Amino acid sequence: MNRYTDASMDALRTVGDELADATVATLFARGEVGKFNTLMRYVSTAGAPLPEGLPDVAREYLRATAAPPDWVDWGEMEKARLFFIDNNVHISTALSFASMPACYVVPHVAKLLSTTHGLKYPSKRMAETGQFTVHLMRPDAFEAGSRFIPAAQKVRLLHASIRHHLKREGLWDTGTLGVPICQEDMIGGQMFFSMLVLDSLHRLGIHMSDEGAAAYYYAWRVVGAMLGVDQDAVPKSLEEARQFLDLYMVRYMGPSEEGAHLTRQLIDLYEEVVPGTFFDPIVSALIRHLTGDICADWLEVPRTSWDTVVKAVPHLLGVLETIEDRSPLGAWALDRLGHLTAVLELSSLTRGRVMHYAIPEQLKTEYGLAHTVPPGHRWTPPAPSVPS
Repeated sequence: MNRYTDASMDALRTVGDELADATVATLFARGEVGKFNTLMRYVSTAGAPLPEGLPDVAREYLRATAAPPDWVDWGEMEKARLFFIDNNVHISTALSFASMPACYVVPHVAKLLSTTHGLKYPSKRMAETGQFTVHLMRPDAFEAGSRFIPAAQKVRLLHASIRHHLKREGLWDTGTLGVPICQEDMIGGQMFFSMLVLDSLHRLGIHMSDEGAAAYYYAWRVVGAMLGVDQDAVPKSLEEARQFLDLYMVRYMGPSEEGAHLTRQLIDLYEEVVPGTFFDPIVSALIRHLTGDICADWLEVPRTSWDTVVKAVPHLLGVLETIEDRSPLGAWALDRLGHLTAVLELSSLTRGRVMHYAIPEQLKTEYGLAHTVPPGHRWTPPAPSVPS
Protein backbone atom coordinates (compact mmCIF):
# COMPACT_ATOMS: atom_id res chain seq x y z
CA MET A 1 0.00 0.00 0.00
CA ASN A 2 1.25 3.48 -0.89
CA ARG A 3 1.71 5.55 2.28
CA TYR A 4 1.89 8.78 0.26
CA THR A 5 -1.26 10.48 -1.05
CA ASP A 6 -2.07 13.90 -2.46
CA ALA A 7 -3.49 14.84 0.94
CA SER A 8 -0.35 13.79 2.84
CA MET A 9 1.85 15.61 0.33
CA ASP A 10 -0.31 18.74 0.57
CA ALA A 11 0.25 18.75 4.34
CA LEU A 12 4.02 18.73 3.80
CA ARG A 13 3.74 21.88 1.67
CA THR A 14 2.70 23.94 4.70
CA VAL A 15 5.78 23.14 6.81
CA GLY A 16 9.32 24.54 6.68
CA ASP A 17 12.11 23.98 9.24
CA GLU A 18 11.09 25.35 12.65
CA LEU A 19 14.57 25.47 14.23
CA ALA A 20 16.41 27.06 11.30
CA ASP A 21 13.52 29.42 10.51
CA ALA A 22 13.44 30.73 14.09
CA THR A 23 17.21 31.20 14.10
CA VAL A 24 17.21 33.19 10.86
CA ALA A 25 14.20 35.30 11.90
CA THR A 26 15.97 36.29 15.13
CA LEU A 27 19.22 37.14 13.33
CA PHE A 28 17.37 39.46 10.96
CA ALA A 29 15.24 40.99 13.72
CA ARG A 30 18.39 41.85 15.69
CA GLY A 31 20.36 43.04 12.67
CA GLU A 32 23.04 40.40 13.25
CA VAL A 33 23.18 38.68 9.85
CA GLY A 34 26.32 40.52 8.68
CA LYS A 35 28.18 39.71 11.88
CA PHE A 36 27.05 36.08 11.67
CA ASN A 37 28.28 35.67 8.07
CA THR A 38 31.63 37.28 8.84
CA LEU A 39 32.29 35.05 11.83
CA MET A 40 30.95 31.87 10.19
CA ARG A 41 33.67 32.04 7.54
CA TYR A 42 35.95 30.89 10.36
CA VAL A 43 33.68 27.93 11.18
CA SER A 44 34.61 25.41 8.50
CA THR A 45 35.57 22.28 10.45
CA ALA A 46 33.63 20.21 12.97
CA GLY A 47 34.72 20.48 16.59
CA ALA A 48 36.50 23.82 16.18
CA PRO A 49 35.82 26.41 18.93
CA LEU A 50 33.07 28.82 17.94
CA PRO A 51 34.38 32.37 17.41
CA GLU A 52 33.92 35.05 20.02
CA GLY A 53 31.13 37.49 19.28
CA LEU A 54 28.89 34.97 17.51
CA PRO A 55 25.24 35.91 18.14
CA ASP A 56 23.70 33.86 20.96
CA VAL A 57 20.88 32.47 18.81
CA ALA A 58 23.43 31.27 16.23
CA ARG A 59 25.60 29.71 18.91
CA GLU A 60 22.58 27.80 20.26
CA TYR A 61 21.64 26.61 16.76
CA LEU A 62 25.19 25.43 16.00
CA ARG A 63 25.37 23.50 19.26
CA ALA A 64 21.97 21.88 18.69
CA THR A 65 22.94 20.73 15.18
CA ALA A 66 26.60 19.81 15.81
CA ALA A 67 26.11 16.04 15.70
CA PRO A 68 24.38 13.59 13.37
CA PRO A 69 21.14 11.89 14.54
CA ASP A 70 21.58 9.34 17.31
CA TRP A 71 19.95 6.64 15.18
CA VAL A 72 22.76 6.56 12.56
CA ASP A 73 24.06 3.08 11.71
CA TRP A 74 27.79 3.66 11.17
CA GLY A 75 28.27 0.31 9.50
CA GLU A 76 25.73 1.32 6.88
CA MET A 77 27.45 4.68 6.42
CA GLU A 78 30.76 2.92 5.77
CA LYS A 79 29.07 0.79 3.10
CA ALA A 80 27.77 4.00 1.54
CA ARG A 81 31.27 5.49 1.52
CA LEU A 82 32.70 2.42 -0.20
CA PHE A 83 29.85 2.53 -2.73
CA PHE A 84 30.71 6.15 -3.46
CA ILE A 85 34.41 5.36 -3.91
CA ASP A 86 33.62 2.60 -6.37
CA ASN A 87 31.17 4.74 -8.37
CA ASN A 88 32.34 8.32 -7.78
CA VAL A 89 32.63 9.37 -11.43
CA HIS A 90 29.28 7.74 -12.27
CA ILE A 91 27.61 9.43 -9.31
CA SER A 92 29.08 12.79 -10.38
CA THR A 93 27.69 12.17 -13.87
CA ALA A 94 24.25 11.32 -12.51
CA LEU A 95 24.17 14.38 -10.24
CA SER A 96 25.22 16.65 -13.11
CA PHE A 97 23.14 15.28 -15.96
CA ALA A 98 20.07 13.86 -14.20
CA SER A 99 19.56 15.22 -10.66
CA MET A 100 20.10 18.89 -11.51
CA PRO A 101 17.88 18.87 -14.64
CA ALA A 102 15.22 17.04 -12.60
CA CYS A 103 15.10 20.05 -10.27
CA TYR A 104 14.41 22.26 -13.29
CA VAL A 105 11.53 20.13 -14.58
CA VAL A 106 9.57 21.04 -11.42
CA PRO A 107 8.27 24.51 -12.37
CA HIS A 108 7.91 25.96 -8.86
CA VAL A 109 11.46 24.82 -7.98
CA ALA A 110 12.77 26.46 -11.16
CA LYS A 111 10.79 29.58 -10.23
CA LEU A 112 12.37 29.59 -6.76
CA LEU A 113 15.86 29.32 -8.25
CA SER A 114 15.03 32.14 -10.63
CA THR A 115 13.71 34.36 -7.83
CA THR A 116 16.85 33.79 -5.76
CA HIS A 117 19.10 34.58 -8.76
CA GLY A 118 20.07 30.91 -9.05
CA LEU A 119 19.58 31.08 -12.82
CA LYS A 120 22.63 33.31 -13.16
CA TYR A 121 25.00 31.08 -11.21
CA PRO A 122 24.52 27.41 -12.16
CA SER A 123 28.22 26.71 -11.66
CA LYS A 124 28.01 27.89 -8.05
CA ARG A 125 25.06 25.59 -7.32
CA MET A 126 26.75 22.63 -9.02
CA ALA A 127 30.03 23.33 -7.19
CA GLU A 128 28.25 23.52 -3.83
CA THR A 129 26.40 20.25 -4.51
CA GLY A 130 29.56 18.45 -5.64
CA GLN A 131 31.67 19.72 -2.76
CA PHE A 132 28.91 18.85 -0.26
CA THR A 133 28.76 15.27 -1.57
CA VAL A 134 32.55 14.85 -1.49
CA HIS A 135 32.64 16.11 2.12
CA LEU A 136 29.85 13.66 3.03
CA MET A 137 31.65 10.63 1.65
CA ARG A 138 35.00 11.19 3.33
CA PRO A 139 36.01 8.71 6.08
CA ASP A 140 36.04 11.48 8.69
CA ALA A 141 32.80 13.18 7.59
CA PHE A 142 31.32 13.17 11.10
CA GLU A 143 34.52 13.51 13.12
CA ALA A 144 36.33 16.54 14.54
CA GLY A 145 38.11 18.39 11.76
CA SER A 146 35.68 17.44 8.99
CA ARG A 147 34.01 20.01 6.74
CA PHE A 148 30.69 18.19 6.24
CA ILE A 149 28.82 19.08 9.44
CA PRO A 150 29.51 22.85 9.23
CA ALA A 151 28.48 22.75 5.55
CA ALA A 152 25.18 21.03 6.47
CA GLN A 153 24.54 23.57 9.24
CA LYS A 154 25.09 26.46 6.83
CA VAL A 155 22.99 24.98 4.01
CA ARG A 156 20.10 24.54 6.46
CA LEU A 157 20.31 28.23 7.43
CA LEU A 158 20.64 29.22 3.76
CA HIS A 159 17.34 27.46 3.02
CA ALA A 160 15.71 29.20 5.98
CA SER A 161 16.96 32.59 4.79
CA ILE A 162 15.43 32.01 1.34
CA ARG A 163 12.09 31.20 3.00
CA HIS A 164 12.44 34.36 5.11
CA HIS A 165 13.16 36.66 2.14
CA LEU A 166 10.53 35.25 -0.22
CA LYS A 167 7.75 35.51 2.34
CA ARG A 168 8.83 38.90 3.73
CA GLU A 169 9.20 40.53 0.32
CA GLY A 170 5.99 39.06 -1.12
CA LEU A 171 7.87 37.28 -3.91
CA TRP A 172 6.19 33.92 -3.30
CA ASP A 173 2.50 32.94 -3.46
CA THR A 174 2.38 30.74 -0.35
CA GLY A 175 -1.34 30.09 -0.80
CA THR A 176 -0.79 28.52 -4.22
CA LEU A 177 2.77 27.20 -4.00
CA GLY A 178 3.04 26.39 -0.29
CA VAL A 179 5.94 27.36 1.94
CA PRO A 180 9.12 27.93 -0.12
CA ILE A 181 11.55 25.03 0.31
CA CYS A 182 8.84 23.18 2.22
CA GLN A 183 9.13 19.66 3.61
CA GLU A 184 7.71 18.13 0.43
CA ASP A 185 10.31 19.88 -1.72
CA MET A 186 13.14 19.09 0.70
CA ILE A 187 12.24 15.40 0.57
CA GLY A 188 11.85 15.69 -3.22
CA GLY A 189 15.38 17.11 -3.42
CA GLN A 190 16.63 14.25 -1.26
CA MET A 191 15.03 11.82 -3.75
CA PHE A 192 16.70 13.59 -6.69
CA PHE A 193 20.15 13.23 -5.13
CA SER A 194 19.65 9.65 -3.98
CA MET A 195 16.95 7.64 -5.77
CA LEU A 196 17.35 9.42 -9.09
CA VAL A 197 21.13 8.93 -8.96
CA LEU A 198 20.62 5.19 -8.44
CA ASP A 199 18.11 5.12 -11.30
CA SER A 200 20.66 6.87 -13.53
CA LEU A 201 23.43 4.46 -12.58
CA HIS A 202 21.09 1.61 -13.47
CA ARG A 203 20.28 3.28 -16.80
CA LEU A 204 24.01 3.60 -17.50
CA GLY A 205 24.41 -0.13 -16.86
CA ILE A 206 26.50 0.27 -13.70
CA HIS A 207 26.90 -2.95 -11.69
CA MET A 208 25.49 -2.25 -8.20
CA SER A 209 24.58 -4.58 -5.37
CA ASP A 210 21.29 -4.31 -3.47
CA GLU A 211 23.35 -3.67 -0.34
CA GLY A 212 25.36 -0.84 -1.92
CA ALA A 213 22.30 0.90 -3.37
CA ALA A 214 20.46 0.71 -0.05
CA ALA A 215 23.49 2.10 1.81
CA TYR A 216 23.84 5.03 -0.60
CA TYR A 217 20.17 5.88 -0.08
CA TYR A 218 20.62 5.55 3.69
CA ALA A 219 23.45 8.11 3.63
CA TRP A 220 21.12 10.64 2.03
CA ARG A 221 18.51 9.91 4.69
CA VAL A 222 21.13 10.97 7.25
CA VAL A 223 21.84 14.09 5.17
CA GLY A 224 18.13 14.90 5.04
CA ALA A 225 17.86 14.64 8.82
CA MET A 226 20.76 17.07 9.23
CA LEU A 227 19.14 19.49 6.77
CA GLY A 228 15.90 19.62 8.74
CA VAL A 229 13.81 17.00 6.91
CA ASP A 230 10.90 15.59 8.95
CA GLN A 231 11.92 12.00 9.71
CA ASP A 232 8.31 10.92 10.24
CA ALA A 233 7.52 11.84 6.64
CA VAL A 234 10.66 10.80 4.76
CA PRO A 235 10.74 7.42 2.95
CA LYS A 236 12.62 4.81 4.99
CA SER A 237 13.27 2.31 2.18
CA LEU A 238 13.97 2.33 -1.55
CA GLU A 239 10.43 1.04 -2.18
CA GLU A 240 8.91 3.95 -0.24
CA ALA A 241 11.32 6.31 -1.99
CA ARG A 242 9.98 5.12 -5.34
CA GLN A 243 6.42 5.80 -4.17
CA PHE A 244 7.29 9.33 -3.02
CA LEU A 245 9.35 10.22 -6.10
CA ASP A 246 6.73 8.94 -8.55
CA LEU A 247 3.92 10.86 -6.87
CA TYR A 248 6.02 14.00 -6.47
CA MET A 249 6.95 14.05 -10.16
CA VAL A 250 3.39 13.30 -11.32
CA ARG A 251 2.15 16.16 -9.14
CA TYR A 252 4.55 18.78 -10.45
CA MET A 253 6.75 17.97 -13.43
CA GLY A 254 6.19 20.03 -16.55
CA PRO A 255 7.61 22.72 -18.81
CA SER A 256 8.48 26.23 -17.66
CA GLU A 257 10.40 29.18 -19.05
CA GLU A 258 12.64 29.23 -15.98
CA GLY A 259 13.36 25.50 -16.24
CA ALA A 260 14.37 25.76 -19.90
CA HIS A 261 16.54 28.81 -19.17
CA LEU A 262 18.37 27.13 -16.30
CA THR A 263 18.91 23.98 -18.36
CA ARG A 264 20.44 26.07 -21.15
CA GLN A 265 22.77 27.66 -18.61
CA LEU A 266 23.76 24.23 -17.33
CA ILE A 267 24.44 22.89 -20.83
CA ASP A 268 26.57 25.96 -21.64
CA LEU A 269 28.50 25.47 -18.41
CA TYR A 270 29.35 21.85 -19.16
CA GLU A 271 30.20 22.55 -22.77
CA GLU A 272 32.83 24.93 -21.40
CA VAL A 273 34.20 22.15 -19.18
CA VAL A 274 34.40 19.61 -22.05
CA PRO A 275 37.69 20.20 -23.95
CA GLY A 276 37.23 21.58 -27.46
CA THR A 277 33.87 21.65 -29.26
CA PHE A 278 33.64 18.26 -30.98
CA PHE A 279 32.25 16.55 -27.87
CA ASP A 280 29.92 19.40 -26.83
CA PRO A 281 26.76 17.64 -28.07
CA ILE A 282 27.39 14.77 -25.63
CA VAL A 283 26.24 17.09 -22.82
CA SER A 284 22.73 17.45 -24.27
CA ALA A 285 22.70 13.79 -25.28
CA LEU A 286 23.53 12.60 -21.75
CA ILE A 287 20.80 14.79 -20.21
CA ARG A 288 18.28 13.47 -22.72
CA HIS A 289 19.38 9.87 -22.16
CA LEU A 290 19.15 10.09 -18.36
CA THR A 291 16.00 12.21 -18.01
CA GLY A 292 14.01 10.79 -20.93
CA ASP A 293 12.63 12.48 -24.03
CA ILE A 294 9.52 13.98 -22.39
CA CYS A 295 11.45 15.81 -19.66
CA ALA A 296 14.23 16.74 -22.09
CA ASP A 297 11.69 18.27 -24.49
CA TRP A 298 10.09 20.25 -21.64
CA LEU A 299 13.54 21.57 -20.74
CA GLU A 300 14.23 22.32 -24.44
CA VAL A 301 17.33 20.11 -24.48
CA PRO A 302 18.50 20.07 -28.11
CA ARG A 303 18.44 16.83 -30.05
CA THR A 304 21.86 15.99 -31.46
CA SER A 305 23.61 13.38 -33.56
CA TRP A 306 25.10 12.05 -30.32
CA ASP A 307 21.71 10.92 -28.95
CA THR A 308 22.20 7.48 -30.49
CA VAL A 309 25.89 7.29 -29.60
CA VAL A 310 25.19 7.89 -25.91
CA LYS A 311 23.00 4.78 -25.81
CA ALA A 312 26.21 2.76 -26.26
CA VAL A 313 27.62 4.11 -22.97
CA PRO A 314 26.32 1.14 -20.91
CA HIS A 315 28.16 -1.27 -23.23
CA LEU A 316 31.42 0.68 -22.87
CA LEU A 317 31.03 0.80 -19.09
CA GLY A 318 30.36 -2.94 -19.14
CA VAL A 319 33.73 -3.52 -20.83
CA LEU A 320 35.45 -1.33 -18.22
CA GLU A 321 33.73 -3.24 -15.42
CA THR A 322 34.97 -6.52 -16.86
CA ILE A 323 38.54 -5.14 -16.81
CA GLU A 324 37.98 -3.96 -13.22
CA ASP A 325 36.62 -7.32 -12.06
CA ARG A 326 39.38 -9.39 -13.67
CA SER A 327 42.47 -7.26 -12.98
CA PRO A 328 43.48 -5.79 -9.60
CA LEU A 329 45.77 -3.37 -11.44
CA GLY A 330 42.95 -2.41 -13.80
CA ALA A 331 40.61 -1.91 -10.84
CA TRP A 332 43.14 0.35 -9.15
CA ALA A 333 43.74 2.36 -12.34
CA LEU A 334 40.03 2.84 -13.01
CA ASP A 335 39.34 3.85 -9.41
CA ARG A 336 42.13 6.45 -9.57
CA LEU A 337 40.83 7.69 -12.92
CA GLY A 338 37.35 7.98 -11.46
CA HIS A 339 38.65 9.89 -8.44
CA LEU A 340 40.72 12.25 -10.60
CA THR A 341 37.81 12.84 -12.99
CA ALA A 342 35.50 13.75 -10.11
CA VAL A 343 38.11 16.04 -8.56
CA LEU A 344 38.84 17.76 -11.89
CA GLU A 345 35.12 18.22 -12.54
CA LEU A 346 34.65 19.78 -9.12
CA SER A 347 37.77 21.95 -9.52
CA SER A 348 36.49 23.30 -12.82
CA LEU A 349 33.31 24.44 -11.10
CA THR A 350 34.87 25.85 -7.93
CA ARG A 351 37.87 27.40 -9.75
CA GLY A 352 39.90 25.79 -6.99
CA ARG A 353 38.13 27.71 -4.20
CA VAL A 354 36.36 26.38 -1.12
CA MET A 355 32.65 27.19 -1.41
CA HIS A 356 31.26 29.21 1.51
CA TYR A 357 27.59 29.09 2.45
CA ALA A 358 26.25 32.37 3.84
CA ILE A 359 22.87 33.81 4.72
CA PRO A 360 22.06 36.32 1.96
CA GLU A 361 21.18 39.68 3.44
CA GLN A 362 19.12 40.33 0.35
CA LEU A 363 18.11 38.39 -2.74
CA LYS A 364 20.47 39.13 -5.42
CA THR A 365 43.68 9.85 -2.17
CA GLU A 366 42.57 9.63 1.23
CA TYR A 367 39.45 7.86 0.18
CA GLY A 368 40.59 4.39 1.25
CA LEU A 369 40.23 0.96 -0.34
CA ALA A 370 38.07 0.25 -3.36
CA HIS A 371 34.92 -1.83 -2.92
CA THR A 372 33.90 -4.26 -5.63
CA VAL A 373 30.51 -5.84 -6.21
CA PRO A 374 30.36 -9.64 -6.36
CA PRO A 375 29.46 -10.69 -9.90
CA GLY A 376 25.87 -11.86 -10.30
CA HIS A 377 24.37 -9.57 -7.66
CA ARG A 378 23.00 -6.58 -9.54
CA TRP A 379 20.63 -4.01 -8.06
CA THR A 380 17.42 -3.34 -9.94
CA PRO A 381 15.20 -0.35 -9.14
CA PRO A 382 11.88 -0.81 -7.36
CA ALA A 383 8.98 -1.01 -9.79
CA PRO A 384 7.12 2.20 -10.63
CA SER A 385 4.27 2.86 -8.22
CA VAL A 386 0.76 3.83 -9.12
CA PRO A 387 -0.11 7.17 -7.49
CA SER A 388 -3.22 6.94 -5.36
